[in-house]
Amino acid sequence: MIFSAKYRQHYKSTFWLAYPVVLSQMGHILVSVADSVMAGRIGTTQLAAASLGNSIFTITLVFGLGISFSITPLVARADGRKNHTRIALVLLNGLILNTLIGVLLFGLFYGLSPLIHLLKQPEEVAALAIPYVNILFLSMVPLMVFQAFKQFAEGLSITKQSMYISIFANVVNVGLNYVLIYGKLGFPALGLNGAAWATLISRILMAIMLAAYVLLAPRFNRYTYYLKKSSVSWAHMYSMFKLGLPISMQMIFEMGAFSFSAVMIGWLGARELAAHQIALNVASVTYMMASGISAAATIRVGKLRGAGDRHGMHEAGYSSMILGILFMAVAASLIILSKDLIPAFYVKDVSVHALASQLLIIAAIFQLSDGLQVVGLGALRGLEDVKVPSMISLLSYWLIALPVGYALGFWAGFGAIGVWMGLFTGLTIAALLLFLRFKKLSPK
Repeated sequence: MIFSAKYRQHYKSTFWLAYPVVLSQMGHILVSVADSVMAGRIGTTQLAAASLGNSIFTITLVFGLGISFSITPLVARADGRKNHTRIALVLLNGLILNTLIGVLLFGLFYGLSPLIHLLKQPEEVAALAIPYVNILFLSMVPLMVFQAFKQFAEGLSITKQSMYISIFANVVNVGLNYVLIYGKLGFPALGLNGAAWATLISRILMAIMLAAYVLLAPRFNRYTYYLKKSSVSWAHMYSMFKLGLPISMQMIFEMGAFSFSAVMIGWLGARELAAHQIALNVASVTYMMASGISAAATIRVGKLRGAGDRHGMHEAGYSSMILGILFMAVAASLIILSKDLIPAFYVKDVSVHALASQLLIIAAIFQLSDGLQVVGLGALRGLEDVKVPSMISLLSYWLIALPVGYALGFWAGFGAIGVWMGLFTGLTIAALLLFLRFKKLSPK
């Protein structure tokens, strides 16, 4: 059945929709990868500070992304029904909601950043991480504006423009990193903070460019015509927030577990934390690429649902999961083949290289589980099923992954490797439960 002509057509449709999203999603994580690689050239302490700062910022990032993800299934379903007025309503109120969330997240986490000192991290690491992460918090405002337009366009199956803008912004980010971190072209050497300023500037450019495209391109005139003050609706914003909040909580439960694992590994020392950051960067890249397939699953399942094609919706979900597993199998093979080469790009410390190589083996092993669970989440979002998946994430990561990781890492004495084995356990359980959830709901 999975090799039938119908499924081959689903694979083709999902792939061509997904690959621009894959490259666009990589933009979010490649920012932290670039920061880590270039900061690691300064020293192990700076790499550890980047790891701590990015782990904390990830919680803010995924909460904002989760809220913005509510836009895509609503637009996709309205597009399936050819309801242009509804699509415009989602765009306008989604943009306002996203901007407000970005401002609130910046204010809240900027005020809480001094509490990083209470996480029992090495003092020199915490001192570097606080100003770095505060600038990243500010970048949430333009990023949320970008996300509003991006998720709107993806809901209409328009994905390439976001990809082009993300690639351009990443090139700008790397260039600014070089100038601001190391003090080139007459600029002072800002060290790790230079990486954060580069991120902020590149995200402002992303927001301006995509906003200009959506608001000025003729293909969107049928929607922008309805962008009027009278269309602003707090009730619609609240309903979108209610849909997005469980998505945010699910993402926080998952990514928060990885962030807290960084805190636990930080208790072991700067060397372990630096190795963890290297392995996590690599796993995050493959995860964000698989989340592009997940986004395509949301779009296709949501649109077919809106059109009333339940059988096609069912096939679109399963074919997307198969693509996710195949992609992550290739990623796992590449990670294993390059496990001894990757750490050298980050830091010169040979002791960090050895531990990072071991963690990369575990990262390769859990790629299949990670691929299935992230695409499964996307398919369920297309059904607008978000509450149960968030509970599955809470169970899998906070009640299983972290306790198992702590037991193996500290009680059994496996250290950072034990913590990562706990993460592997949680991902596998989440993948199985999400697959069973889609199997139960899609025929209905």
